[in-house]
Amino acid sequence: MTTTTTTTPTDAGLLVLRLGVGATMAAHGTQKLFGWFDGAGLSGTEKFVAASGYPMAESFAVVLALSETLGGVGLILGLFTPLAAAAILGTMLNAMSVKWGSFFAPKGVEYEVILAVAATSLALTGAGGFALDRFVPGLRNYKLSYGLAAIALALITAGIVLLIRN
Repeated sequence: MTTTTTTTPTDAGLLVLRLGVGATMAAHGTQKLFGWFDGAGLSGTEKFVAASGYPMAESFAVVLALSETLGGVGLILGLFTPLAAAAILGTMLNAMSVKWGSFFAPKGVEYEVILAVAATSLALTGAGGFALDRFVPGLRNYKLSYGLAAIALALITAGIVLLIRN
């Protein structure tokens, strides 16, 4: 049985958004995880996490690096998009809390807000037709409830992490 899929301009737009946000986040994650792209690696990330008031800095550094890396790769591939978007959104909410003070870049939260909005948008819309999600049963026919659940997961998880931050 052959199925035909029709792609739309929306699919192309979602692909561009996913690639841009995903590549940005994956690059930032690999800076933290492996020290690539002039990054600090896990030891430098651990020091930053500790200085930002998070307990268990070593564990939180790994969670941060993996959230950015795997969330970014998930968006690039359009694979498990709601979870990938939740990882990015939760990370950006915590980043905003660390940098809070002004809005405009480079010292403000403007950059983090844009990434959080993009991740939220992708959670709500799904990955589109040019994505591996279309081969995942359950994600093939994307529902708004998936995105809302992903956003709730990001908000709750980020909230818990922020509550334990000093």
